[in-house]
Amino acid sequence: MVSRDDDALSWDGDDDPTLAPQVAPRRAASPSESDLKTAPASRPSAETDAAPASVADDVDPAPMSNVALVTLGVFGGIYLLLAVGWFLGGSRLQFVAQLFINPAAHIAAWILAIAAPAVWFATALVLTRSRPIWLRIIALVVGAVVLLPWPFLTTGVGA
Repeated sequence: MVSRDDDALSWDGDDDPTLAPQVAPRRAASPSESDLKTAPASRPSAETDAAPASVADDVDPAPMSNVALVTLGVFGGIYLLLAVGWFLGGSRLQFVAQLFINPAAHIAAWILAIAAPAVWFATALVLTRSRPIWLRIIALVVGAVVLLPWPFLTTGVGA
């Protein structure tokens, strides 16, 4: 006899009803007012009782693979490093930028440069949501190359 404590150690198969996939019931389409006006009152139409054929079932998209999720995580880390690079590189150029442009303009450009990697990452994820994963990866690679923090790469952070 198996006790309740040993349930986690035994497997009886897939007869557990809680493991069955949950399917939401489909709503029947209600007839519109124009359909009710054109249909005779004495005979209900079969078209008004059934759901239209053009209504697509609500199907969840296929989940991403583990490799795709890890790749997105790596790109998230790369984009975080790009933002840190823009922060450090822009702070290093603050004195030089004050000689040529208004300090307020430098601060505004610096803030936009720091935010650009996060904006690109979020935009690439949103705009490629229904596209193949390889297209999302290409968009993230292009963004990582375009957003390289050149002030950090050329001057560094040394004193």
